[in-house]
Amino acid sequence: MDLMFFAIFLVATFAAGATGAMFPTGEWYKRLNKPSWTPPNWVFPVAWTSIYLLIAFAGARVAPLNGNGYAMAFWALQIAFNTLWTPIFFGLRRLKGSLPVMAGLWLAVAGATVTHMQLDLWAGLAFVPYLAWVTVAAALNIEMARLNPDAVPLEPAKL
Repeated sequence: MDLMFFAIFLVATFAAGATGAMFPTGEWYKRLNKPSWTPPNWVFPVAWTSIYLLIAFAGARVAPLNGNGYAMAFWALQIAFNTLWTPIFFGLRRLKGSLPVMAGLWLAVAGATVTHMQLDLWAGLAFVPYLAWVTVAAALNIEMARLNPDAVPLEPAKL
């Protein structure tokens, strides 16, 4: 594995993860009705840090391989949807509006899992925890939208 590729993919993942710091959960999130199976708050940064390390590893393993076009496209697509979801859910507080982004994220992660697996077993396996986590996150997103039908979204600031 090329360490420069790993560093590039790691920067990309943690740049996406920075949206969590830019749009913290806050009191609004604490007041939402959540399903009983919602993980405790400490689980989220541990899970995301682990996932970001794994997918940076996966990207670095696949980037130098011939025939990696679809894998790299899915890698880019999943990190784009990953970056977009947090500002929509936490920033704009659009529980239902974040669902299409979550669906795109799930499909992109599934696509990345399959295409990485086709090129490199370890790279594909590195995406499996991410796919599991995004499946749980999607279920949480759906349930929170259902349990909070009266949640008022924020309007973007006018320039």
